[in-house]
Amino acid sequence: MSEQDKRRGEESVEDGGPGLVYMPFVVNEELVDKLRLLNYETEFIKPLNMKNMSRHYFAIATNPGEQFFMFTSLAAWLLRMSGKVFEQPQEYDDPNATISDIIAEVKKFNYSVDFPPSKLKQGCGEHCLYVLDRLADEALKFTNFRWGRPEYPEEELEEENIVEDEDAELTLNKVEDNIFGDHGDDEEFEDDEPMMDLEGLRKLNLKNEEKSKPEEIMESTTDAADWKLEVERVLPQLKVTIRTDNKDWRVHVEQMHQHKDGIETSLTETKTYLDKLHDEITRTLEKINSREKYINNQLEHLLVEFRGAQDSLAETKERYRQASGGVTERSRLLAEVTEELEKVKMEMEDRGSSMTDGAPLVKIKQSITQLKKENTQMDIRQGVVEHILLQAKLKDKTSQNKQAHTTNPSTSQYPASY
Repeated sequence: MSEQDKRRGEESVEDGGPGLVYMPFVVNEELVDKLRLLNYETEFIKPLNMKNMSRHYFAIATNPGEQFFMFTSLAAWLLRMSGKVFEQPQEYDDPNATISDIIAEVKKFNYSVDFPPSKLKQGCGEHCLYVLDRLADEALKFTNFRWGRPEYPEEELEEENIVEDEDAELTLNKVEDNIFGDHGDDEEFEDDEPMMDLEGLRKLNLKNEEKSKPEEIMESTTDAADWKLEVERVLPQLKVTIRTDNKDWRVHVEQMHQHKDGIETSLTETKTYLDKLHDEITRTLEKINSREKYINNQLEHLLVEFRGAQDSLAETKERYRQASGGVTERSRLLAEVTEELEKVKMEMEDRGSSMTDGAPLVKIKQSITQLKKENTQMDIRQGVVEHILLQAKLKDKTSQNKQAHTTNPSTSQYPASY
């Protein structure tokens, strides 16, 4: 429940008291009474093959989908009962469109609809009951229904004026105890009225048979008026009620006979129409067959020509396919040759441009000049290295000579400075 609905419920309780919460149940009961006055069980429930709804069906949310379909179907039926033309909604129809159509018809009766249409999608609640109650009132008005004057029951005699004999009452109570069983603990019997126990009655009859016959004729001393009063008091309790089981086939025998009679009457009515329809269909088929044969005979030569043209067209298409296949192969070869030719042309252009261009010669000359410079530098470096090597050899020889003169100074022919 949304906050708005809760607030609305609290305001209604504050304004009208806590009993206002149970108002949808009261409205639903009144709605069911109005529907019964319109014979909805025979006019609405049976044709649509629906189950009877309870007196609080639209007051409590049980199955939203089923309740919404029941609400729309019942509203459509009430509109038709009010003299309006309204189609029976289906289960797969658009709910918004159905609700808008129903609200539009309600507004035509000069009733105010001050709530959003989405409230009716629930299929229950005070808004749905408001719409159905207003439509039921209009249906009753259209059928010229009038409430009759109340009839009051006659007043019965006061119990103080009835004099009962205590002995007779005790005797009857004993008889009732023997005849009627105590079914207070039996869960199958929900009614407060006593049920007759046939087994107890049988035992009572056996006891009475066992008693010996009286020696003299018994004469009753009970007053006839008191006896009649006692009989009237006990008479409502002396009845046998048999619980019927809905699963028993005997309960549905009458219904089965009714359905059988309805099927037979419907069959006799529809059989003539079906026979006429069958005759018309057979005649139409015969006409179609004769026309087909006539058309085939008239168009026989055209069909032969058409088949020949189709054969020639197929042959031409085959030749075209073969020819197009050869063209495709030759086109592929041409593309390959063209590609190779382009490559050769590019190579020839590169060679021609390289032959006419002097840039390579310039590069060669520059390279030769650079090589000469590098050779000169290498020669200079080589001379320097040879000079360094010669000096190193001379120094090494000089050091050897010095060592030789120092070891043998007399044999030395040259001075040390040399």
